[in-house]
Amino acid sequence: MKVVPFKVPQTKNEAFRLQLDSLPHFYDRLHQHDEHQIMWIQKSEGMLIIGDYVGRFQAGDIFFLGGNQAHVFRNDERFFIKKKSNQAKSISIYFNETYLGKTFWELTEMQQLKKLLVDAQKGIRITGKTKRLLTAQLESIVQSTGVEKIIQFFHALQIIQKGKKDCGFLSVLSKSNTYSTNEGKRMNDILQFTFNNAHRKIYIEEVAQIANLSSEAFCRYFKTRTMKTYTTFLNEVRVSQASQLLINNKDKSITEICFETGFSNVSNFNRVFKRITGKTPSQYV
Repeated sequence: MKVVPFKVPQTKNEAFRLQLDSLPHFYDRLHQHDEHQIMWIQKSEGMLIIGDYVGRFQAGDIFFLGGNQAHVFRNDERFFIKKKSNQAKSISIYFNETYLGKTFWELTEMQQLKKLLVDAQKGIRITGKTKRLLTAQLESIVQSTGVEKIIQFFHALQIIQKGKKDCGFLSVLSKSNTYSTNEGKRMNDILQFTFNNAHRKIYIEEVAQIANLSSEAFCRYFKTRTMKTYTTFLNEVRVSQASQLLINNKDKSITEICFETGFSNVSNFNRVFKRITGKTPSQYV
């Protein structure tokens, strides 16, 4: 699972890379790329991990992710079972300061946008009026060609920059977590093990073995890399999975979902779920 770094295809002299995806599921490995990414989820849902953030994404969401910030849009399990070709659709814009030349980005007129790129290192979810404006703007970019396409691209950045009140940071980490190939493999192994086994009790010794570390070294490593304990992360994964089941499986009781997602008792499930989402499972439905 050598997935870090991830190379974005680029032709010479591009102002930015526009990518339209229609896939069975999004790329499901933790990865990072030099480019900043604006991503509009047109169809799909699942779990987003970026920096110290773990949360849900769904159709209609727009995210702005800073360059070299390790992340993964991990679809729910049903996307891997059905494998329909167009059940995960998105429009993404990739760019960084090398696309138009570093001199261009040093212009006085670009300084506000450069600050926006720094803010994007924490990961941004765009909501409200700004999301509605940006959605229409991304559609315009897809339809544009030539100089008009570049103008529309900068208009999109301007919409985000002016709509700061609708831009919520996802991670408290402002510095990118750049992974070497070996370290990227280690973190991916940890994530995949967690995704596949979150439904049962996981012992620290198990996941430490996956990481090829002692239990004590693993706990230090994970806390340093994510700014949270592995238990906190595991609970966030379980709550994300439980949220999906509560919304899409109305025939299942809260008790059934509690045990299906790896919690040992309902009271602990209710407590952890409310701490992470701000609502109890019954209020979330």
